[in-house]
Amino acid sequence: MTGPPPARPDEREDEDDADVITQSLDEPELFAGLYDRHAPDIHRYAARRLGEGAADDITAETFLIAFRTRSRYDTAHRLARPWLYGIAANLIGKHRRTEVRALKALARTGHDPVAASWSDRSDDRLAVQAPLAGALASLSPGDRHVLLLVAWADLGYQEVADALRIPLGTVRSRLNRARRKVREALSTDPSFTSAEQELNPSWTN
Repeated sequence: MTGPPPARPDEREDEDDADVITQSLDEPELFAGLYDRHAPDIHRYAARRLGEGAADDITAETFLIAFRTRSRYDTAHRLARPWLYGIAANLIGKHRRTEVRALKALARTGHDPVAASWSDRSDDRLAVQAPLAGALASLSPGDRHVLLLVAWADLGYQEVADALRIPLGTVRSRLNRARRKVREALSTDPSFTSAEQELNPSWTN
């Protein structure tokens, strides 16, 4: 697999993931529908964190693990997004040193080959990312997971709790701590306003 999976233009927004997973136990080929629906988002998230090359592997392994463990899926959760992001987050966590190294390099130089593949931006736009990269690198892995699942994956608090298998209160405390640290790191930099937008506009709420 090379590059992000193509989005399905005819994708049904109201499709029930739990039913697809259940039916795939008898008809494994149906699991492809789950991949078609969610793989582009998982790939995009992994690419922002680790770069395009790693995102291909993370996405493929996420769905391989999901397929192999689908019999244990809790069908009370009708949408599989938190489950899939949780698998991806665990895989990304194994590349923690790579991610932190890329963030620190971007913060120091304004450019890094890994970080540059996060999105199609010019070098001067990457330079704007530098203060944010430094702030993200300073976070603990747990705090960074929570912040970026909210800001970049657009998961709700309960979805993050489900994805990471942690209490809702832990999500709130980690998110508050991460926001505070990022604000403090960015507040001393003149690029704060622009860098802040590299997250989601709602990240400071």
